[in-house]
Amino acid sequence: MFLHNFKYEILHSLRVKDLLFWLILFPIVLGTFFKIAFNDIYEKSEQFSTVPIAVVETSEDKIFHSVMDGIEQSDDPLFKVTYTDGDKALDMLKNGKVMGIIRIDEGEKSLSVSGEGIEQTIIKSFLEQYAVQEQIITDAAANPQNLESVIAALNSEVKANETVPLTEDDPDPYVSYFYNLIAMVALFGSLTGLHIAMENQANLHPLGARKNCSPTPKLVSLTASLLGSYVVQAVCVIITVSYVAFVLKIDFGSRLPLVYISGILGGILGVSMGFMVGSFGSMSEGAKTGICMTVSMLCCFFSGLMVANMKALIADKAPWFNKINPAALISDTFYCLEIYSDYDRYIEKNITMAIISVIFIVIGFLLTRRKKYASL
Repeated sequence: MFLHNFKYEILHSLRVKDLLFWLILFPIVLGTFFKIAFNDIYEKSEQFSTVPIAVVETSEDKIFHSVMDGIEQSDDPLFKVTYTDGDKALDMLKNGKVMGIIRIDEGEKSLSVSGEGIEQTIIKSFLEQYAVQEQIITDAAANPQNLESVIAALNSEVKANETVPLTEDDPDPYVSYFYNLIAMVALFGSLTGLHIAMENQANLHPLGARKNCSPTPKLVSLTASLLGSYVVQAVCVIITVSYVAFVLKIDFGSRLPLVYISGILGGILGVSMGFMVGSFGSMSEGAKTGICMTVSMLCCFFSGLMVANMKALIADKAPWFNKINPAALISDTFYCLEIYSDYDRYIEKNITMAIISVIFIVIGFLLTRRKKYASL
């Protein structure tokens, strides 16, 4: 009888079109919109790229010219230099082909830009540093015996601290939206858990009356239904993670199998939460569905699904909330895999999800199994 209930719970879940929409189609559509909206934003706005500049020389400056040639020939050049006349340089600046114009006139250097941004700041800082070092060398040239040591000091790199990278690659801040998208799918599993609880209560659902008349022990029936829902939810999470990783090309690093494991565990948490909510009171299915959807979306909101830095704001104001927010726990497991080389925090987050799931299941069983009906 257990296998019979398990089988038909899976078949029943696959026939509920609303569940398939929220658990499969909606996250695919939303993830696609995320990809379109954030496409290449990180590379264009966050990561450094060579800054194109124009240099207008009304008088030749061989030293500056050689410095710029050396910069361009480096492995990761700071500037891409175009030597041209004033009119063409202005035209390039207006059309956005260069970020700034450096004019050299009798050794004096001036900068023209068309806006304010990181590229313009880089050019300005470079010119200021160049002017300082040029003045130091000029002053040192008055005492030739000190010139060599001054040049060596300028070329040496002073390190006041040591850079310790936490990851092999630069983390993409926009990937948090996709982490929370997976968390949202996991928590939407609460809808399937809600149906299980409702369909096992004779006063709330016609199917519940039939199940309560069945000779199958309620514990067996509920366990089979929950396990069937866990399987369906796991498949939905796997589809979402696979779509995000292989179709949208979101990089989860080299530990993708662990992303699947955490996503599935998050789905179990979502189903268990819905099972608990459905076991409370005698409210209609529509009201309880609204509660599940509201709680799920609020958890996702506070985890950063709509505003990327929301989780950081919560961590600053109420750090305890992120430790119990199901969506934050699920997305944090993905962050742990991305940021940390060890598995301590990753395991801690998964254990927390498992404990919360068990608590939800126990409460749901206690509320559902003890109900008696005068007539059916």
